Amino acid sequence: MSDQAEDITGIETPVYLQYRFTAGSAPARFLTRIREGVLTGQRCPRCSNVYIPPRGSCPACGVPTEEEVVLPDKATVQSFTVVAIPIPNNPIKPPFVIANLVLDGANISFIHLMSECENHEVHIGQRVQAVWKPEEEWTYAMDNIRYFKPIDEPDVPVDRIGKLAITGLQG
Repeated sequence: MSDQAEDITGIETPVYLQYRFTAGSAPARFLTRIREGVLTGQRCPRCSNVYIPPRGSCPACGVPTEEEVVLPDKATVQSFTVVAIPIPNNPIKPPFVIANLVLDGANISFIHLMSECENHEVHIGQRVQAVWKPEEEWTYAMDNIRYFKPIDEPDVPVDRIGKLAITGLQG
């Protein structure tokens, strides 16, 4: 055996983390409603922006938000990425699309999976709708929505994303 040691270039160390999450009143109400198949946001009393998921305060103004707004499950693609690298322990195999989606009537996007589409055809301004799991599988989680899929509605101009009335382009 040689006295010269090999360089160590990497090490695999599994890490297991357990979390206990306390939602707070606004997220708890949101999670309760999503268990019922209803998407809710909260409106800021100062700037009137609607946020989903609700946080209990406006991120722009810093004031408490209490007015709840029921939102439809139709949205507009604000931005997106095609994930081409496998994510460890993720059952979804690449390539797949993750998008920032703005629900009709909301002003801030949230991230969700897109499917039932050709990845190269996804684009900013595209209209999409939620595809829900069967109701008997619903829990207190955003993954009650399996993914969003494109729908046959006109694209939303970039400068109108997040500024739509709750009824979409017609409002």
